[in-house]
Amino acid sequence: MPCTREVQVAFILSSFVTFFCGLLILYISRLICASFKKYQNSEGRRILLELITRKSFKSKHSGGLPFKGVFRDRIQMLLSAQTFVGRVLVILVFVLSIGSLIIYFINSSDPVGSCSSYEDKTVSVDLLFNAFFSFYFGLRFLAADDKIKFWLEMNSIVDIFTIPPTFISYYLKSNWLGLRFLRALRLLELPQILQILQAIKTSNSVKFSKLLSIILSMWFTAAGFIHLVENSGDPWLKDRNSQNLSYFESVYLIVATTSTVGFGDVVARTSLGRTFIIFFTLASLILFAKYVPEIVELFANKRKYINSYEVVKGKKFIVVCGNITVDSVSAFLSNFLRHNLGEISTEIVFLGENPPSLELETIFKCYMAYTSFVFGSALKCEDLRRVAVEHAEACLIIANPLCSDSYAEDTSNIMRVLAIKNYYPKTRVIIQILQSHNKVYLPKIPSWNWKAGDNIICFAELKLGFIAQGCLVPGLCTFLTSLFVELNTKVTPKQLWQKHFLNGLKHKILTQHLSDDFVGMTFPEVSLICFVKMNLMLIAIEHKSAMHSGLILNPSVQVRLRKNTIGFFIAESAKEVKRALFYCSTCHSDVNNPELIAKCDCKTKSHRHNIRGVSVVAAKSSVRETASSATQECFLSRSSSLVTTFSGRTFLYEKDQDTDQLDSSGMFHWCKAISLDKVILKRSDKRKREFRNHVVACVFGDAHSALMGLRNFVMPLRASNYALKELKDIVFIGSLDYLQREWRFLRNFPQIYILPGSALFSGDLHAANIEECSMCAVLSPPYKPSSSQTLVDTEAIMTTLNIGSLRISCSAQTPSNSTEACRTSKYRRIPILTELKNPSNIHFIEQLGGMKGSLPGTNLHLSTSFSTGAVFSGSFLDSLLATAFYNYRVLELLQMLVTGGISAQLEQQLDKDKQYEPADSCLTFFSARARCKLGLLSLNKTILSEIQPRDYFGQVFCDSLNNFGILCLGLYRMIDEEERNPEHKRGVCFVITRPAKDLKLLPSDLVFCAIPFSTSFYKKDDVSSQQPYETVNLESLTQENILDSNKPPTINPVNTDAPQYWHSSDPPVDPAMNSFFVPNQTMLYQSDKLSSQIHPGENGKENVKEIIQEDVSESSVPN
Repeated sequence: MPCTREVQVAFILSSFVTFFCGLLILYISRLICASFKKYQNSEGRRILLELITRKSFKSKHSGGLPFKGVFRDRIQMLLSAQTFVGRVLVILVFVLSIGSLIIYFINSSDPVGSCSSYEDKTVSVDLLFNAFFSFYFGLRFLAADDKIKFWLEMNSIVDIFTIPPTFISYYLKSNWLGLRFLRALRLLELPQILQILQAIKTSNSVKFSKLLSIILSMWFTAAGFIHLVENSGDPWLKDRNSQNLSYFESVYLIVATTSTVGFGDVVARTSLGRTFIIFFTLASLILFAKYVPEIVELFANKRKYINSYEVVKGKKFIVVCGNITVDSVSAFLSNFLRHNLGEISTEIVFLGENPPSLELETIFKCYMAYTSFVFGSALKCEDLRRVAVEHAEACLIIANPLCSDSYAEDTSNIMRVLAIKNYYPKTRVIIQILQSHNKVYLPKIPSWNWKAGDNIICFAELKLGFIAQGCLVPGLCTFLTSLFVELNTKVTPKQLWQKHFLNGLKHKILTQHLSDDFVGMTFPEVSLICFVKMNLMLIAIEHKSAMHSGLILNPSVQVRLRKNTIGFFIAESAKEVKRALFYCSTCHSDVNNPELIAKCDCKTKSHRHNIRGVSVVAAKSSVRETASSATQECFLSRSSSLVTTFSGRTFLYEKDQDTDQLDSSGMFHWCKAISLDKVILKRSDKRKREFRNHVVACVFGDAHSALMGLRNFVMPLRASNYALKELKDIVFIGSLDYLQREWRFLRNFPQIYILPGSALFSGDLHAANIEECSMCAVLSPPYKPSSSQTLVDTEAIMTTLNIGSLRISCSAQTPSNSTEACRTSKYRRIPILTELKNPSNIHFIEQLGGMKGSLPGTNLHLSTSFSTGAVFSGSFLDSLLATAFYNYRVLELLQMLVTGGISAQLEQQLDKDKQYEPADSCLTFFSARARCKLGLLSLNKTILSEIQPRDYFGQVFCDSLNNFGILCLGLYRMIDEEERNPEHKRGVCFVITRPAKDLKLLPSDLVFCAIPFSTSFYKKDDVSSQQPYETVNLESLTQENILDSNKPPTINPVNTDAPQYWHSSDPPVDPAMNSFFVPNQTMLYQSDKLSSQIHPGENGKENVKEIIQEDVSESSVPN
């Protein structure tokens, strides 16, 4: 039946009147309540009111308010869907709302101007639905804290504009469509309902359902409004411009308008409809610009990245997971692909927990030939199955070094390792760890296997170890870093020192199996042959025997090379080190050009060493080793009374109480736990004047900062291969709240002090006697999430500026490494090593240094500050992940050099609680500390002064290794000694890594050396003014002086005409102990009495010496 204009107005007015009248009532009620509270709070009237209403209302208020609060809480609990009844109620309301919307769709087929009678069953059903909606609306109203805010909510507006017309229809016995289309806004609750039903669980599905509900509710609601106004016409024209438009046609018009495609077949004719289309078009453009790309991205990424990786037989691949971002992926790819040298043989499968961004997708497209991305988590077995972890060469886990919570980052990565090992125990895992104390959990995983290649790269351990080595030996931090830095930028040097520095950056640590012709020879012999004839610098070997195996840096002559020995070289390319494998004593004995040494077809190549009598040397050496072994066994059997057993270990005698005290591993100096109060310094403390040649460490942190692990900084400075008298005092300047948290890890190391304060204050620096320190290390503060990339190094840069502004007079007592600078200047610089988290901040340090002629660009590793050893950044540590995969031995060598000898295998054997206990045996005491140490030797003030001639690096390299067992690795050379150089810039040195053998030496050059443990460095006539980095040999322990242990050591009688050198106070070391087991990476040997190890009476070795000297004289002198 037709609906008159009056009936339609009645339906619409019922909604508007209800809305505005309810809003007005609520607003007036709030004003009355506010006035009543204000009136009640007045002092006099409140007392009067209490007297009047005390009896009549006391019982009512005391009983009513609690009941009201409990009832309200239960309603809120019911509406929050936290109970079963509440969930049923919320789902029922949504289902009935959709049912009411469907009834609207059915009734919309009738003309808008007609009214449905109650004979239509849909009208009665809709009335029942709205009655339930009224009940639900009342519950929500009672549970609301702010009634006005509730009244203006979207769901409340939908109920207010749809429920009252239903009761009007009951009174009029007819129903009209009106504003019932607003029920479509209930579709916005679709994501919540699906979550309650557990139909969607992933974040992508929740996001998609939300976007879908927004679009559908917007379309249906807008189509309902267009359907109403187009069929009714403009009110002021009395329906003259109305048109018969179905609801489906209205939806079609809305969708076409949203897509900005107007076909013109269906258009709005009324003024109200056209005005609505104008605003709807603008709103739809904004909404669709925001939501449609997200929906497309969800569908595209889901189809693109949920597929499983297809394993191809014979094709190698690795899985990379963890911190998959643009920066981490870019750094990893650049380092990983560098090792392939253009031949991509290993594919990379990235397993990311988030879909890749557009930037990350661009990177994957650039490397699409050998990279692929799979969306998933390493914590889920199904995702590990999709990337075929069981067939992968290894699984690499990348950490985020810039995270705000390092503990959470480490534990999440450890959980990934646990999930991978649970899925397939034989998978090789290489993981990056931020904090060293979190490493202890990984070896406890039952399937963790060091021998299978499982490895840990600890950022804190390596980073602080590098800085500690820079404090021990100036420039050593840069020297070690340059061996692992890869420069992709082509730079043209402008000055000679820049050319030398850049040439050094080309060298890397490479490994290669050594030729079988070296079997039976000693390391010095092989190293000299490699250096002279092949232009290779051999620095270490991987020695394997029945008793022990491990890496040895500069081993002594007691170690004879075996078959398949792996050598560690400092060289430019893998092609160069192949010469050590192809070397043939028969075919290459007369070859002088290293490039001509290639694989030969010699059929007689075997264990016969035909280099001018070397076979005789090998034979005699074998006889001596056999006789020595038999003598030692006989001696040990006869001297069983001297042997003591302790904890299953055998050693010869207990160490004296006066000797150095080491921890249970024998790797570090140890002392009883020291209380914090005893090491805290005050600015007025007189003990500060006692600090000389010490290390000052500037630390930033507070009581809530993450621990950076200062133990990793202290351990290399307390390594046992340094004698107790060689240890330098360490003074930490920083917040006491932070340092007392670190102290429980430092209390068992000797000679450590804490000065509460700040390095930004010059008074605290002077209190630490910084003017007489050997090195000041500025450690970067822990990362803060609010800090920008540029401001993360603010404290470190400001401290460097503060220390650099101090002018120290050379008249005061100065460290020995500042002697050269003081000869040409009245003032000297305080040696400083600054750590930067952001390498791009190097330009601030360069400005502070004031050095001219720096290399172009802002690359930290091309800066003058880096070349001089004044700055360090751990950004290059990301490259070690690829290094550990391709050659884990290089990583082991780096860990051995940087951390003071600690290794993963050693950590596996030591109990955490016993690590800081004293050594329990003489064997541990001697064998663990008898390893080489890195030092810086002067050409004129040390034992190197005995080398004649020493005009070229090749001469010094050969003679120092041949006569003293000292392995020369690089140079530390002054940049400018000219008078035109300003005073405060004189004495600045730069690093030359692996110099050429024909490089001419300067008198002021210092030499980076691997020095045997048994060697000190000061001359007899300089004892009173002992200088660091000068050498003395120790006499080895033989059978005779073992039997007479009370006999004091005597000076080596060899070369009695040469200047005599003092013996150190360290106890002698028995060569027989070299045969005992020492953990991998820490098995380093003494080089005792190398001045007499050439065995002058043996013709074979004399011939080798002559050949080497001839080759050096020919090759070292430039044409």
